[in-house]
Amino acid sequence: MTNPVSRPVPRPISRPASPAALRPAAIANWLLLVALLVIAMVAVGGITRLTESGLSITQWQPVTGAIPPLTQADWRAEFELYRQTGEYRNVTGPAGMDLAGFQFIYFWEWFHRLLGRMIGLAFALPLAWFWLKRAIPAGYKPRLLALLALGGMQGVFGWFMVRSGLSGEMTDVSHFWLSIHLLTALVTLGGLVWTALDLQRLARSGEPRARWTALASWVGLVLFLQLLLGAWVAGLNAGHASDSWPLMQGRLVPEYDTANGFLWALTHDPFLLHFLHRWWAWAAVIALVVMARRVKPLERRASLAIHAAFGTQILLGIATVLTGVSLWVAVAHQLVGALLVAAFAWGAHALGRRG
Repeated sequence: MTNPVSRPVPRPISRPASPAALRPAAIANWLLLVALLVIAMVAVGGITRLTESGLSITQWQPVTGAIPPLTQADWRAEFELYRQTGEYRNVTGPAGMDLAGFQFIYFWEWFHRLLGRMIGLAFALPLAWFWLKRAIPAGYKPRLLALLALGGMQGVFGWFMVRSGLSGEMTDVSHFWLSIHLLTALVTLGGLVWTALDLQRLARSGEPRARWTALASWVGLVLFLQLLLGAWVAGLNAGHASDSWPLMQGRLVPEYDTANGFLWALTHDPFLLHFLHRWWAWAAVIALVVMARRVKPLERRASLAIHAAFGTQILLGIATVLTGVSLWVAVAHQLVGALLVAAFAWGAHALGRRG
């Protein structure tokens, strides 16, 4: 009796999506919508910071935290948790914060986190749909997954930032964690804009993706340093270090503390950081002007967007100082900073389309 010959089971063949199934234009529009939500998130984050709302929610509950307190007992329990923080004991409590005042700051932190959840869903659910419909063009799945991962990291970094302000007698979050939280959002924004532009180009003409250029690298580095300084200024409340411009304390270079060394002052002293942020801005302007001039023959609208964004940003920065960090002026300054990142990504993409 002979043994039957075993035959290998054929594997299903993975067929590429047909051209008719691909939806680059629809995916581009979706990514631009998510980019607008990220810009809104940056603005709400500015309101949360400027109203000292960030430490009002002392727990991280990614799912159940979407529901705010619904009863007076729930509100009192949340208020009691906040009363145990260093911020309440040393800042808001002595200033006479009551339950109504706590509800105000709680709203902004809750809304900030809710918007983050909405962005996560607005990205993950359409991504899954496009994926299942095999509508994503070849080569874009890894990039979309990377953007999804950046969004998830953004939420984690946000909690690390909040937690840094809940220990001991801390009255503010770490300015280092704040900068990581903000810059991750801005890098994600740039990635969303760049990928959407690549997909728009693919939908119109089928041309290859844009390249990252050397000019975009060095201009991006100058802009990144300015954004980092701005985040540190925000985290240390260094905007209050001066209410005059262009001088600080009646002089060009203010006095600052070097008792712990210059490196410590460079990363912690509010007067030095305020000074660096206001004057490094002009290095960013020069770099962006050079970039915009190179972009103009290729994409005039992108060049105009870059000029408009940095010009408005400079004026709002000066106004923020002169108004003593007025809430809505400072929020507008942060909002336009996000728009500047989007304009930079647009210009960098235009440079990468040459040839």
